[in-house]
Amino acid sequence: QVQLVESGGGLVQAGGSLRLSCAASGRTLSSYAMGWFRQAPGKERESVARISRSGVSLAYADSVKGRFTISRDNAKNTVYLQMNSLKPEDTAVYYCAASTTAWAPVDLKFYDYWGQGTQVTVSS
Repeated sequence: QVQLVESGGGLVQAGGSLRLSCAASGRTLSSYAMGWFRQAPGKERESVARISRSGVSLAYADSVKGRFTISRDNAKNTVYLQMNSLKPEDTAVYYCAASTTAWAPVDLKFYDYWGQGTQVTVSS
């Protein structure tokens, strides 16, 4: 079992940047494919970015392509989400999640472990 803790959220103006971190404990992160998800008030949780267990394969939601970058440092047991050119519509609680599959699926049901989330608020 792995425990996930997100950090790095906050309040930022439109056009600004934030880097989210997801630190794992209990088990090595290299055993999992990872995903970042977000949930805005009144909306369903959605996939933002995904990275395979090896770190070779990446995928992004169309809404964040070219602005967000997911990466992982298995030696530090941490996954990151670099968010640039932030927009007010990026405002949400951001969650990281771990999947026992080799490739991180877009469907939430394939993720076994979730962090508690970190709030990102982008002001216009």
